[in-house]
Amino acid sequence: MATGTASPDPALIDDGIARHNSIVLAGGQMLGGACATIVMTLGGIIGTTLAPDPAWATLPITCFVFGQALATLPAGLYMRRVGRRLGFMAGSLFAVAGGLIGTVALMMARFDLFLLATMLCGCFQAHIQYYRFAAADLASPAFQPKAISWVLIGGVAAAILGPQLVIYSRDLLLPVTFAGSFLTLAIVASLSFVLMTQVRGPAIGMRTSSGGRPLGEILRQPRLLVAIACGMISYSMMSLVMTAAPIAMLACNYGVSDAALAIQWHALAMFTPSFFTGHLIARFGKERVSAAGMFLLAGCGVVALSGVELAHFWGALILLGIGWNFSFVGATSMVTECCRPEERNKVQAVNEFAVFGSVALASFMSGRLMSAFGWETVNYTVFPMVLLALMLIVVLIVRSRTVSSPA
Repeated sequence: MATGTASPDPALIDDGIARHNSIVLAGGQMLGGACATIVMTLGGIIGTTLAPDPAWATLPITCFVFGQALATLPAGLYMRRVGRRLGFMAGSLFAVAGGLIGTVALMMARFDLFLLATMLCGCFQAHIQYYRFAAADLASPAFQPKAISWVLIGGVAAAILGPQLVIYSRDLLLPVTFAGSFLTLAIVASLSFVLMTQVRGPAIGMRTSSGGRPLGEILRQPRLLVAIACGMISYSMMSLVMTAAPIAMLACNYGVSDAALAIQWHALAMFTPSFFTGHLIARFGKERVSAAGMFLLAGCGVVALSGVELAHFWGALILLGIGWNFSFVGATSMVTECCRPEERNKVQAVNEFAVFGSVALASFMSGRLMSAFGWETVNYTVFPMVLLALMLIVVLIVRSRTVSSPA
């Protein structure tokens, strides 16, 4: 293992509680992921009807991701003070508000209110991104990758639930299409609030007297920098393509149901590998699994550029989801081993801020690229970013072997 790797405080390890929390948080991932799927499926589509300029069609999704980035640091600090349970409960309330405001915004045809609604939903997602870290908080080093994967398995159910909620609720409040979907989002977020009351164990930060090393010293670890960079690249490229895909499908004369089902297959591909990603990491290592994910992201670009039939869209989005899972779970696992227990909250907050700051930029650029240059250019953008990530991983592997080899 690389130098600088940290293990949990033995006094805090409890795989029993970690398993309980992983199951609860997997349920939270299902509900929160369903909310995210509603926004990601409909954000661009609604944007094309409400935005004053087609180039701003993906701005609702950008605001959604911006809300994630904006709330990441405050959420981490808040949970450090009050614990995971209360922090996650508070996070659910953002989506309740966002769903209700989104319903009103659609009824009033107010683009500005709709942007506020998606941003609040993004604040909820900022809290959800800590679920995988919370599952690993009390886990032993051997169980940590599995705990992270267990939480992400909840996304499999979300992949099924979210698109179906879109399809069956979009006409619930006719004549305003999709208003019912955002009312449903508020209801689902309320269920998440109730579920989060079952999270057990105090926050790691509350059990330690020291904040650990200065953040600057922690961030000088090459392994951590590569992990953060890989997380940024994998998530931002996934967002870039996924955000544009429903708009591209509508432009190719496919329907909303086709787009929703495409996102469903994508979301299933994002989270289904979590059944075995932890085992792959245990066998092949975090770096190799992350690298495999990057190759799959490149494969997504190849398939998307091969045509505009439904099979091309679905195939590309499936590869995009699997590639994201491998690369992002691998990167997340590297982040968790680069900090001590008392440092986790601040390191996780920096990681999430960096990742979702890049994702916000990618989702914004997705709309601009689609409007100015088209679907093909969106996919060509993936290749240089994947190449950069692969180069960083190779350098890290070579450096690790050099450091661990005898003098």
